[in-house]
Amino acid sequence: MQEQQEQVERRTASQTPVKRTDYRALTDEQLLASFLEGDHMAYGALVRRYKDPITNFAYRFLGNYEDAVDIAQETFVRLFRFGGTFGGEVKFSTWLFTITSNLSKSELKRYRRRFGVAMKDAFGAPGRNEDDTSWDVPDTTYMPDERIDQDKIVQEVQRALMFVTPTYREMVVLRDIQQLSYEEIAAITQSELGTVKSRINRGRAQLKEQLRDLYNELFRHEEDEV
Repeated sequence: MQEQQEQVERRTASQTPVKRTDYRALTDEQLLASFLEGDHMAYGALVRRYKDPITNFAYRFLGNYEDAVDIAQETFVRLFRFGGTFGGEVKFSTWLFTITSNLSKSELKRYRRRFGVAMKDAFGAPGRNEDDTSWDVPDTTYMPDERIDQDKIVQEVQRALMFVTPTYREMVVLRDIQQLSYEEIAAITQSELGTVKSRINRGRAQLKEQLRDLYNELFRHEEDEV
């Protein structure tokens, strides 16, 4: 009798539907907590959620897609290894973008050493005004969000971005492409809020100057009508 009861219980247990976790409904912090408890599917959900934004941010900043992919991969390696150091003082996304930002800046410095790029120090070299910063343009032949020929505008924007002072470019990308708040950008770049707003405005001005011909081509008719 007991054996039959055990068989019934096993059969019933096997027929009981397993409740699946809807990872898409969980917040970043909930996913991280689940991962730290041993749920590697939660880690995979975080990677899927942030793979494209992280790669795009690194690409927009560096102008090289392969390097951007490498940086994104290293970002998620560090998430896997050091996720437990996240203290919750900032949003998880801010914490993750900070890792990518630091890796991207380090890669930019390696560009100078690797290729002997004739450039001023984008991060405030002594005796240099950051408004006067410039550097050679990296490869921009491949874009992760390119859509056949109709993306000429996107290509032109990326090309122009590479002429914007890197200090400003980072903040413009975070604000205008990644749509982060000023407060998040201040935390990521460890800058004062006023400095963030000022540098974004300067970066936009430099970008507009680079895109002047395209801007005139696209909007001259509208401006004539005003």
